[in-house]
Amino acid sequence: MKTPQDSEEFIFQQKQLRDEDSDCASSHYNQGVSLMQEGRLDEAVEAFRKAIENSARMFEAYVNLGYIFFKQGDLEMVVDANQKAVGIEPRYARGYANLGFAYLQMMKTDEAIAALNKALELNPDIVQAWSNLTNAYLQNAEVERAIETGEKMVAMAPDFALGHNNLATAYFNNDEYEKAIEHVDKAIQLGFEPHPEFLKALAPYR
Repeated sequence: MKTPQDSEEFIFQQKQLRDEDSDCASSHYNQGVSLMQEGRLDEAVEAFRKAIENSARMFEAYVNLGYIFFKQGDLEMVVDANQKAVGIEPRYARGYANLGFAYLQMMKTDEAIAALNKALELNPDIVQAWSNLTNAYLQNAEVERAIETGEKMVAMAPDFALGHNNLATAYFNNDEYEKAIEHVDKAIQLGFEPHPEFLKALAPYR
């Protein structure tokens, strides 16, 4: 039978183990970040997985795994990793933004819209999420909502070249050619190179 002193010793030992695991997780995580920055992606994956094994709260490791899987062209794994990240930390806006982007690439438009709106609900300052949401609404043939979203985006980040290009596309799809030209020209001014076919389609309206 354990005495109170024995119980206290047991609790102390468990806290030590927990702290050691946390330190181990951080060590693997930091190693993963370094390997990822060096482009050693397969080794980084293993380091991040070891970090996750040593800590149940390593949502950042899942996010970095998602980035690596995107670089490797595996969108299903991008989704899986970021779903696990927001499962651990449901208020992590970037995880939802990453999910939205992956769903958009997979043509899962409804899922993309839901994830991107969740990201912006949690953090309305993620400009790339506004941009992707503009494209998602266009993909879903919701042109008016695409324009509304795009206008919010460029008001927030007037020097975001890609945002102006996406808004130009939305206006073009709504037959508002003057505004489409205004925003595509702004995108070019800011250093973006629009698709040549888009410029060709706009040419008759100049």
